[in-house]
Amino acid sequence: MTSLPQQAEEARDRLDVTALRHPDSIKWTLYPPDVIPMWVADMDYPVAPPIVAALQERLTRGLGYHQLRGDPELLPLLRAHLATQGLDDLPEDGIALLPGVVPGLYAAVHALTTPGEPVVTMVPIYHPFHLAITDLGRRVAGVPLREGEGGYEVNWAAMDAAARGSRLLMLCHPHNPTGRVWSAGELEKLRDLAIARDLFVVSDELHADLRFTGQAFEAFAADPRVRSRTITLTGPCKAYNTAGLGIGAMVGHNAALIKRVKSAAGGLMGHEGALSVTMWRAALRDGGPWLKDTLAYLQANRDFMMDYLQTNQPWVRAHMPEATYLAWLDLRDHPRAGDIQQFLLDEAKIAIHDGPVFAPEAQKTQYQGFIRVNFATSRAILTEALDRMSAALDAAR
Repeated sequence: MTSLPQQAEEARDRLDVTALRHPDSIKWTLYPPDVIPMWVADMDYPVAPPIVAALQERLTRGLGYHQLRGDPELLPLLRAHLATQGLDDLPEDGIALLPGVVPGLYAAVHALTTPGEPVVTMVPIYHPFHLAITDLGRRVAGVPLREGEGGYEVNWAAMDAAARGSRLLMLCHPHNPTGRVWSAGELEKLRDLAIARDLFVVSDELHADLRFTGQAFEAFAADPRVRSRTITLTGPCKAYNTAGLGIGAMVGHNAALIKRVKSAAGGLMGHEGALSVTMWRAALRDGGPWLKDTLAYLQANRDFMMDYLQTNQPWVRAHMPEATYLAWLDLRDHPRAGDIQQFLLDEAKIAIHDGPVFAPEAQKTQYQGFIRVNFATSRAILTEALDRMSAALDAAR
């Protein structure tokens, strides 16, 4: 008899493309049926059984308004989890549930800055960061990351220069799309910067539970020096593959700051759903073993992908992601770098995210030729996609 972890791994290995291409999946239906989708950040794996069971049980009861003042079971579970990341001693009003992390980005920009002001962030960056800034009439003070021997690094001089005249730093930790987990030393320098330039900080830590480093995660606000000026955004949708059940949380030690940001959005933000609360409770209570096994599978996929590229396409510049299930690849040396997304879609029949998506308008051209690739699928599908990509790249050189 196979164990539950073995059964879960076999389920990941045996993903059925027909089942994945159900009509509710934008990932698998946006492109034609002969295209392998590796773009949007969804995992292809089945949802953790404890979450499915909890949702099924919840459907035996009414679906009226849930505990909108704060779920009495979810909040203690979330507090305990956040404490393992250095966010202990949160005040009573230090957690505000949201319908997702992205609304928290928009709310923070709206509440903590005024139109026309610069907002500091790193580039490339998950695109709702720069969209939240520009959609609300602010200016992106985007600081390009530098490529070092071990991965992408912060340009400290440029970051300090960008921070002058700004009131808000938007941090992505772990970083999407490069997969960096900012080190203790880097976090310390970022905290020093926030204090020296008197910045509010919004730290999106949505991918914190998807790390391959083997070390405990250190939240930006783990340091008491920056707790009064920091809002942490988090949620379960990436780690537990539940993006269709939108929920997130705005977390901070400064309850007045949390109230200020949440209130600024008012009724525009909406609230989390009842089934989303049920899902997150089950994930925190019983989802740990599933997440551990999934991380092991993702890490094996990551290692396979990086080895494959080194063997078959050694000219591709890529750094080992320390977190997330997303790889940031530099294909600028290829003759088709100028239209690489369309080229791979047409010739390799794979869909990826184009590099310029992760930069504001003024900086998009700097990232033409980069792609973000989602490797959270079965080894068979990943291999097929890499084979297609490699053959197409070779044919066009």
